Amino acid sequence: MTPELVGPARRSVTARRAPWALMYHAVGDPRDDPYLVTVGPDRLARQLRWLCRHGLTGVSMRELLAARAQGRADRLVALTFDDGYADFLTAAVPLLREHGHTATVFVLPGRLGGLNDWDVQGPRRPLLDAAGIRAAEAEGMEIGSHGLIHQDLTATDDATLAAETTESRRLIGEITGTAPVGFCHPYGALDTRTLLAVRRAGYAYACAVDPGPLAGMYAMPRTYVGNRDNSPRLHAKRLLHRLRGAHLIEPAPHADRAPRPEPTALPREDS
Repeated sequence: MTPELVGPARRSVTARRAPWALMYHAVGDPRDDPYLVTVGPDRLARQLRWLCRHGLTGVSMRELLAARAQGRADRLVALTFDDGYADFLTAAVPLLREHGHTATVFVLPGRLGGLNDWDVQGPRRPLLDAAGIRAAEAEGMEIGSHGLIHQDLTATDDATLAAETTESRRLIGEITGTAPVGFCHPYGALDTRTLLAVRRAGYAYACAVDPGPLAGMYAMPRTYVGNRDNSPRLHAKRLLHRLRGAHLIEPAPHADRAPRPEPTALPREDS
């Protein structure tokens, strides 16, 4: 197993504090959502204003990692939106632009224009189609992969795992003209096998939720944000992030294999 993915820091890797990354999903009416992953537009606007009041700028994960590599990410926070809901374009993007922020949206190219059928109990919400993905990118948002159809990759066979990581990247590249550098593990489910598959597929980073000892560039921890998160709760979550001090095991700054958030510098198995 590749040590920089799952092992302790060694000569070729270094441990660095994980950046603060917020995890959103849908933006709409939160009242009929049993999973509590929907944030109302008014609440999102207040959360974005909270960032501004505290001197923080929301950016895509790709932009944050690029700034971090240059030592200028202190006042940046990554904003990420899972599942690629159509309301990201219609409800989230206008608010992000209004408040001077950008974000990453992780989409499902195997469900273009479809519905969130994996949510058994929740309301059916439309997903971005190819035109919506291109429109979001044109607004300055990063497009990442959430796999093909949103399934637990730890429970798949090797062929399905390869398709979910590699084929989803290829299809998004066909839509946008550029292969994505970011991946997001569906359900936050991961293990050493899925981490290696994401790396082999050519991504520069991957987002998780709370990956524990597997935290690294292919399992970036994030903070859940919901409709109940007002100013005091955001303060508490920011403080908790600092106190927990989650660290990432990643290549040392001088290493040739250091992931870079640009499509022309994707990490490869033979690099």
